[in-house]
Amino acid sequence: MSLGQRISRAALQWPINWLVNHKSLPENPIAELKLDPARPIVFALKTSSITDLLTLQQCCADLGLPGPFTPLELAGRPLPRYVCLDRPPPLFGSRIKPLPFLQEFEQLLDLHKQDPDLDVQLVPVTLFWGRAPGREEEEVSSFNIISALAPNMLKKALIVALKGRENLVRFSPPVSLRYMADKHGTDQAIAHKLARVARVHFGRQQLAATGPKLPNRHLLFQQLLDSATIQDAIREEAGRDSISEEKARKRALGYMDEIASDFSYRLIRIGDSFLGWLWNKLYRGLSVHGAEKVRQLAQEGHEIVYVPCHRSHMDYLLLSYVIYHQGMVPPHIAAGINLNFWPAGPLFRRGGAFFIRRTFKGNPLYSTVFREYLNLLFTKGYSVEFFTEGGRSRTGRLLPPKTGMLAMTLQAMMRGLDRPLTFVPVYLGYEHVMEVNTYHRELQGSRKEKESFLQVLGILKKLRNYGRGFVNFGEPLTLNNYLSEHVPEWREHIGQEERPEWMSPTVNQLADLLMTRINAAAAVNGLTLSAVALLASERHALTRDELEAQITTYLTLLREVPYGPYNTIPQSSAAELLDQALELNKLQVTEDRLGQIISLDRYQAILLTYYRNNVLHLLALPSLVAALIERCEGIGRSELIGRCVDIYPLLKNELFLHFEEQALPELIDNLLRAFAAQQLITERDGGFWVNPGNQMRLLLLAESIQETLQRYAIVLTRLLEQPSIEAEQLEADAMMMAERMGTLHGINAPEFFDQKLFTTLIHTFRSEGYLDPSCKPDLGRFQALADNVLPLLSSKVQRTIRACCPSN
Repeated sequence: MSLGQRISRAALQWPINWLVNHKSLPENPIAELKLDPARPIVFALKTSSITDLLTLQQCCADLGLPGPFTPLELAGRPLPRYVCLDRPPPLFGSRIKPLPFLQEFEQLLDLHKQDPDLDVQLVPVTLFWGRAPGREEEEVSSFNIISALAPNMLKKALIVALKGRENLVRFSPPVSLRYMADKHGTDQAIAHKLARVARVHFGRQQLAATGPKLPNRHLLFQQLLDSATIQDAIREEAGRDSISEEKARKRALGYMDEIASDFSYRLIRIGDSFLGWLWNKLYRGLSVHGAEKVRQLAQEGHEIVYVPCHRSHMDYLLLSYVIYHQGMVPPHIAAGINLNFWPAGPLFRRGGAFFIRRTFKGNPLYSTVFREYLNLLFTKGYSVEFFTEGGRSRTGRLLPPKTGMLAMTLQAMMRGLDRPLTFVPVYLGYEHVMEVNTYHRELQGSRKEKESFLQVLGILKKLRNYGRGFVNFGEPLTLNNYLSEHVPEWREHIGQEERPEWMSPTVNQLADLLMTRINAAAAVNGLTLSAVALLASERHALTRDELEAQITTYLTLLREVPYGPYNTIPQSSAAELLDQALELNKLQVTEDRLGQIISLDRYQAILLTYYRNNVLHLLALPSLVAALIERCEGIGRSELIGRCVDIYPLLKNELFLHFEEQALPELIDNLLRAFAAQQLITERDGGFWVNPGNQMRLLLLAESIQETLQRYAIVLTRLLEQPSIEAEQLEADAMMMAERMGTLHGINAPEFFDQKLFTTLIHTFRSEGYLDPSCKPDLGRFQALADNVLPLLSSKVQRTIRACCPSN
């Protein structure tokens, strides 16, 4: 480094420290990108800029990485620790002296040729000074100037002054130069290839972070009106309603104005500051997992569609906030028209929301306008978010999916989208859902409150610590690949107006698969595990020691027999998790001379079913195996597996479980080994027996699935009592029996007599062949299933079910 460079670096260090507030992605690149600090690290940057390098130096110091100015010596020679592809333009003139990056790449590759043990990690780093994408058809302005990619010295000074607080330092996965040298060689052509790949990489990073330019709303409406599809719909509307085409056109414009978002980057920046404050008021912290894969998809140019579960109105805000902080563009969000009230509606619209009516029925013009708008969003490359459940879950379980938005997404792709479209399932979890009391009132029959400004103010008054929030990105599903695997002829229908026969069943299968992947990314926490244990106990009460032991049982099972690679299990101990749950003031604690007793009163027990249901699917199969061993002591392996295989399809469809039936034998063997390792069971005489010393822990585990099995038993008993019963009557009788059972046995779970679950169960009977196409039952199979389910219930419950069954 020359004397002049050292002086300029020293002079700029203080203002950079004062003006720049950097954020690094990922937050821990050593762990997340698997960087090896013991191996040499060289950074690759797009532009040679002293402010970029000083900011990177500062960021590396915070992360424990060697900075760009840290000396690097290889083979006894001092080398620069950074390589830059471009030089900023000069203040005057247009001639730019090229940087020697090719020679630097060649030198690094040549060193690998000389030393077979050398392996330099080339780490691409992109620095963003603000992420405003600009607007379509926007004239050159000062905003464009300060957003320039390679500004001169004066422009860069303005950028640092105005955008320094928005600085994002994005580290990308390292490139092994040893691999490059061994695989491709070390000549000049490889250096050129490395430089080309780096340029493409930086361009994709820019697009992933800022997204395409935002639409000019007026021009967007004109584009929609000019489309042949909407023009045809306008003419049909005019003929159908006997109005002029001009009036029908104005009606279409009104629909566009009602639907379309008005995305504002400025509002995103303001919202980022506000939401940062809000999360600190509401939550103890946010846990985010799986974002790196999504960032990679965005960088590769995928059209991303986020499909989260829907727990709370906070979901919209939380997911957009997390996506923005993960260095990606917040999506355009399909929001219910009920949220389009002042002042929330205009704010949501500027935050990316576009509004959708509950039904399109009887309004073909609205339907056409909405479909064309959605198609335009995909065509322009904007990411989109919608909730497949259609509304917020009142019970904490995933709701059966609504397929309308999914079908429209598939139709948009079938019109000839030129890049891969990928669904990203997202699990959103909370240790406290602020609407949960409202949900309870609605499930008891209260009328749903209409969203309003006063309701928003009411929520703001209740700001307090609600524990942690969880955002887990699940396994992505690339639609192009899915269709190629399941509908090989799908490309033949691209651009066709007619809806192919395979579309409806494919959409239904996709919907179920996405719900399954959402559940597979569930986040476990202390409150959910405490709720599972306490609600399984006889009087919703356990000593602290018993509760800690039961939480330990759950944690050990989930760690030793993982549900999948995308769900998250806390690393804390059971005692630490219980302390975190107690801080939320949802559990009652009493103490006597023998220690603490932790319990739930009747109202708390009802509310905590919501949190239990968030993770019940993770423990469903372990609970079923425990119930079989507890109720059928001495049961052999083959009988145990056979009964599980018989009952599992019902659980799979209801709880969106992701295990395939052919994987059950191996999975059950793993569970049995885990039970034995925890000394919950013993194996002798060819069968499995409860270990008396730990019977309580196995019983509580088995009890978790009891209410679900009781609902199955109700339907099976009623159907076997009257095989000719119609499906609608079977649902009605099952609900009546469930309500009566709930009263007699103190079952407070709102979903116990939820009609949707009985509907799902009867649908499963059809899909599994228990009912033929004419709904005639296979009585032999139904009886065999009943013989497997009923023995898992207590004799008292079995008597009640038989007594509640209406006579023919």
